[in-house]
Order: sequence, then C-alpha cells, then structure tokens
Amino acid sequence: MAKMAFRPYDAPMITLRRYQPADLESLYAISLATGEAGSDASHLYADKRLIGLIYSAPYAVLKPDLALVAEDDQGIAGYALGVPDTRSWEDHLEQAWWPALRLRYPDPGPTPQEGWSADQRRQFMIHHPGRTPQEIVAAFPAHLHLNLLPRSQGRGHGAALLDAWLTEAGSDGVDAIHVGVNRGNSRAVRFWRKAGFADITPPESVDSRTIWMGRRQDS
Repeated sequence: MAKMAFRPYDAPMITLRRYQPADLESLYAISLATGEAGSDASHLYADKRLIGLIYSAPYAVLKPDLALVAEDDQGIAGYALGVPDTRSWEDHLEQAWWPALRLRYPDPGPTPQEGWSADQRRQFMIHHPGRTPQEIVAAFPAHLHLNLLPRSQGRGHGAALLDAWLTEAGSDGVDAIHVGVNRGNSRAVRFWRKAGFADITPPESVDSRTIWMGRRQDS
C-alpha cells in the first residue's frame, strides 16, 4: 500500500500507511488512551501495556499486512487492525501469542470477581480469552479494531482510515466484516452505524457489554 495523504475538511494533513515495527509503542499508547469506553484509561492500569497486548499488538505483530496507521505532525494518531478469518485467528493466538503472556502475567482466578483491578480483569482475558459467537463469524468472518486519539476524532480521519483498511482487506478476499463495540461507547456506536455497520448481536448476548455489528463489502 502506497502512502496516502489527504486533508479532510479543515483538518491538519494526515498520512495513512502500513504499520511499521517502530510504531508499536504508539499502538500501546492509543489503546490505553481509548481503553475506557473510548476515553483515557491510563488512571485505571498499573501496567500501561495490558490493553494493547490484547487488542492491538497481536494484530500488528502477527498480521502486519492488514495493519494501518494514521500519522499527523505529532506522530501516530490512530490505527486500523484486523484479520480476514476470526476463528482461525483465535486459534492462532492460542499458539503464537497467549502462551508467552501467560508466563508473564498470572491468572487471577478461574472466574471474574467484583473487586478485581483493571489489570486483573485483563490478565483474566489473557488466560481465558473469549470466543466470538459462531453465528457472527459464520456470516461475517473478518473483524477489525479501529481507534483514534482525541485530537484526530471528528475530522473524517476515522472514515478515511476505515476506507483504506476495507480496500486492503478487499484485495485480501474479505467481503464480510464485524466489529465488537463497547455498549458504553456511544460515539463509536454512532461511527460504525454511519459507516454502514448494522447490529448483529445474537439474542443471547443482548445484555452483554459488547454490541456486535457487521457489514458486507458491497453494502
């Protein structure tokens, strides 16, 4: 993917490009800065990398050909990361990502507890990662994560980053994509709906904190 620069509306110039290994620390920082339902989660975590170790770093490290970043004059301002086959990705993480982290982070217990810290809740996820509902991966096999720092939000950068990722994914054969959105992040829910993603949450998950949304490439 060649570099693409554009000036949406009256926003500063940004560049969309493929992820590079030197960007990894920025991905950790963005994951933390947007980790509390879209808001800054840095005050919640002792280990500032934990969110990124789950939601951004594995994609950048293990699937860099579908990892894009948005860069402005202050540095990396956002990312879009994803995979074409969610189920095989979950299996791959069990082989290539979680084992090393499980040695580094202890399992806080077999079931989540009310008084756990944010770090303990993420450590539990490392030892007991959830599986995406089968009806979702059957109809919308691919998935992605997209996050922007506040300075880059509301300027059209998210839509441009999503379009660039969808173009890359389309050339990789992806035609049906889902996202999991925190129910408390109303801004993100509005973004995905505006981008053509519809609610596909299974009936048994309607009370969960995650809203599942999907889109087909031709929609």
